[in-house]
Amino acid sequence: MFSLKSRHLLVIIFSLSLFSGCAKPADEIYYWGEYEQLIHDMYVEPGKADSAMQVEKLTADIQQAENTGKQVPPGLYAHLGMMYESQGKVAQGEAALLEEKKLYSESSVFIQGLIDRAAKENR
Repeated sequence: MFSLKSRHLLVIIFSLSLFSGCAKPADEIYYWGEYEQLIHDMYVEPGKADSAMQVEKLTADIQQAENTGKQVPPGLYAHLGMMYESQGKVAQGEAALLEEKKLYSESSVFIQGLIDRAAKENR
């Protein structure tokens, strides 16, 4: 009925569909809060979201993520760190960048580059 090759293909397709059904959508894993809108406003409508307002909203998002038992999305702590840096709050900026690096190790080379550049600028 089915050749050996066809059976293997069916097993692979079935396995992939089974495992892909187990993955959670990003909105179930992460608490996005205001983060996406802040990024949009910052690039599409510059000036609409100043750094102080962004720090306030991102900090609230972190708290809300903790309250709901969800993770903050990748990039949120990095963005928060950059906003602190733009306000001259170097220590807080570095702490946020290190938190991003800790939570999302795949970004560690990029984040370390940001930390190193910030350190050079603030000497």
